[in-house]
Amino acid sequence: MTVRRDFKEPARCRPDLLIGREELFTAAREQLVRGGSVLLHGPAGIGKSTVLRSLAAEYTGTAGTVLRCSATESESHLPFLALADLLGLVVDKVSGRLPAAQRTALESALTGRGESTLQRDGLALRLAVLSALRALAAEGPVLVVADDLQWLDPASAELLGFAARRLGDTPVQLLCAVRTEGQEYDRHLRALPPDSLAVRLNPLSRPQVSDLLIHRGYTGLPRSTVRDIHRTSGGNPLFALELGRALAENPTPPRPGEPLHVPTSLRALVLSRLEMLSDEARRTLLVASAGARPTLALLHAAGRDNAEAETAQAAALGLLATEPEGPAVRFAHPLISAALYAEAPALERRAAHGALSTAASDPIERARHLALATTGTDPEVAAALAEGATQARDRGAPSVAASLGLLAARHTPTDIVPGPDERRLQAAEDAITAGEVDLARDIAREVLTRATVPADRVRAWMVVIESAGQALGDVDAVFPQALADAGDDPRLLALVHYQLAWRGLVVQGDFAEGREQAAHAAELAARAGDRRTELLALAFQAQTETLMGHPGAPATINRALREPQDPQVACHHNGPGLTRFRWLLMSDQLAEARTTVTALLREVRRRGMVESEVHFLRLVAETELRSGHCGRALDLARESLRLARDSGIGEVASALLASFAEAAGGDVDRALALAQEAADHAEVDGDQMYVSRALAALGHAQLVAGDAPGAVRSLRRVRELELGLGITDPARGRWHGDLAEALVRTGELAEAQELITVTREHALRLSRECVLAVLDRAEALVRAARGQHEAALGQLTSAQDRLAKLGYGLEEARAAFALAALRTRRPGPTSYDEAARLFRRCRALPWLRQVEAAAVPPPAEPAVVPTPTLDALDGLAAMERQVAALVMEGATNREIAGRLFISVKTVEATLTRVYRKLGIRSRVDIVRLAAGRRTT
Repeated sequence: MTVRRDFKEPARCRPDLLIGREELFTAAREQLVRGGSVLLHGPAGIGKSTVLRSLAAEYTGTAGTVLRCSATESESHLPFLALADLLGLVVDKVSGRLPAAQRTALESALTGRGESTLQRDGLALRLAVLSALRALAAEGPVLVVADDLQWLDPASAELLGFAARRLGDTPVQLLCAVRTEGQEYDRHLRALPPDSLAVRLNPLSRPQVSDLLIHRGYTGLPRSTVRDIHRTSGGNPLFALELGRALAENPTPPRPGEPLHVPTSLRALVLSRLEMLSDEARRTLLVASAGARPTLALLHAAGRDNAEAETAQAAALGLLATEPEGPAVRFAHPLISAALYAEAPALERRAAHGALSTAASDPIERARHLALATTGTDPEVAAALAEGATQARDRGAPSVAASLGLLAARHTPTDIVPGPDERRLQAAEDAITAGEVDLARDIAREVLTRATVPADRVRAWMVVIESAGQALGDVDAVFPQALADAGDDPRLLALVHYQLAWRGLVVQGDFAEGREQAAHAAELAARAGDRRTELLALAFQAQTETLMGHPGAPATINRALREPQDPQVACHHNGPGLTRFRWLLMSDQLAEARTTVTALLREVRRRGMVESEVHFLRLVAETELRSGHCGRALDLARESLRLARDSGIGEVASALLASFAEAAGGDVDRALALAQEAADHAEVDGDQMYVSRALAALGHAQLVAGDAPGAVRSLRRVRELELGLGITDPARGRWHGDLAEALVRTGELAEAQELITVTREHALRLSRECVLAVLDRAEALVRAARGQHEAALGQLTSAQDRLAKLGYGLEEARAAFALAALRTRRPGPTSYDEAARLFRRCRALPWLRQVEAAAVPPPAEPAVVPTPTLDALDGLAAMERQVAALVMEGATNREIAGRLFISVKTVEATLTRVYRKLGIRSRVDIVRLAAGRRTT
């Protein structure tokens, strides 16, 4: 299936791409462009025909003749059928150019007249096919497109292979697809030229399956369901689409813990071999399909006494994968297990689960099987499931805990405590922890339709708010309802006011409001004895105070870090651990910050806290980026972004950090695209805080890309937004140095100096040493642009030394780059060695490319003829005089931009004004002025 990529690159520059097949599509296309042939191979339904059609459609325009055939299994016994498909429409065109014997043999094979056979007319027929292809190629390139090569009749396959092996330099290419299991495609390559490229299509990843389903219109599926579709389909696109269609057509979802419904079309596809199994073997496979990790020992414990022989029979039929080294019983494809389970009567399913409920050694598995073997409510079963959910939560498997919690609620009578709704809400909170926000929201909405207990209702509202993520504006109407349900209960009010603190920050863009709500929530929670909510509220209050530069921030941080601590909150991405990390990072304590955030990441992974994992991955990447480890930062940022997109959590934050990492160590164009994407999403969400952060990333990427005017526009807006938010700590976004440098490049020196002066006051008050060093680097650029070269050199040297001591490798390298440009009037190949060494150490590839470009010697200026006019020079502005003076010295536009720390575009614009004021037409005339001044 083809889709058009729709983000960040002009449509005219992007071809239609196949979901999840971009790289192999490009490789196959390049092979065809080189004149080679391609064999696509993989299992049924993996998308070979789709890729084949797309390649053929793209390449058809360059081929003079396209020959096609598509065989089927039912027709594979008919000799020469594929040959007739390929040559039937062109035989009249070429037959006159064939020798008589070859022409007779070919016409006989294609028409069926004369009963031609390979045994009787073998050589003549083989040569006829080769001659026909050569005759067609004499008029232009020929492309042979053959789908389902495995179903070609043997005679046609033999003839095609004979010709392919002898075509040599003849412009005939083959584009074929064949169904294979594993890697057994070699024998099919005999039907293609010797240098053909074999391309295997592998299963799609979960995000790719999600994209596929969305493109086909299955947009309402929860992420947990998409995960199940991916697991059941094994990443096979055809299977995934059929499962998605079945779910869309069936309004009743499967029970918690059960496999997905498998449509009849897929059951027939994968279960045709089941009819050859004995009834007992089929029952054994049903028990295996119901188990989470079936082994022969488990099957024996579940009463399947002949498990070895019965699984061996299934393996011989291709239903099970053979693993002689291990005890596991593994189905050849996940869909076989799901289809077998779906095909079984409900009574047999319950019997299988009943057997496994006593056979399984894991208490969580026993509880799940007990639930699926039981109908109706049962307090003992419900209690066992609730205990299993607790154990799963403690093991760091919140997704399993959510599934067991829903099963517990299903079997809980309405007249006991805890009731079914309370267990559903616990399951929803586990789903939030696991990153399954769609499932959590659906559970909470269902509870709200009938719950009357205030505590249950407020708890459900909190799940609805949490599942909205950064898009809190979408649930604005929830807050009044939650406050009304909370009444005057301080514990419930603390929950609501904590979320109101987030609303104040995200929706209203008001740090002061967020701080007040958080402080109120902490007070209410302390009064109610709710330490968990108190810690979250204190952590939030501490973060807002830090960003505001509030003098009470250190005291609030200490309150948040006091004992007793809640283990779940301590490592939460909005907990005290994060607050301490942020303080360390903003205070330039990079080593301790890295140790802290790495420990937090390790703990949330152990607990299965997906949302926190997304954020802490990003923060580890940010720490590595600050330390100048750009390659490591890029890998971590990309991993965080993949996980964020897979789970639907923290996408904006991960995208903007990935933008910074790409600008530092990857691809600048991708950095620009990611930053713009993050800014657009934050705008849609109404998230003022992340709008400013995304624009800071965009401005930085624009600066690295050489677009100083664009960087100024983006970063000026960041300044406006942060003033409105009440953020005064420049260590929060660290964009001030970028804006000052961009302003210097555009010639707006006064604004740059004003920004540096104001920001320095805040940085001095808060002891932000790195920010101060970066501001000094920017101020040195201002001084250099004003001609104060000695002062600029001293300030840059000091800034570089301080940044090196603080451990900010990339900022140190940027200072070295500025120093090299300032020290060297005529850059040579060794002028930038120190900057290149530092950027190389950081793996800062985009910056390294800039250094290499700056170090290339400029072309020599042509000789000029002197001219005597010079009085008009006195009427130029300061910047114009500096530019004109450097032109008089013979500097190129690029050299002028480097020495004055402005963009080449600014140099060009300044020169245009100089020409107009002096009444001249080119830089040659300026040089003549200089020559005239020297001779007078």
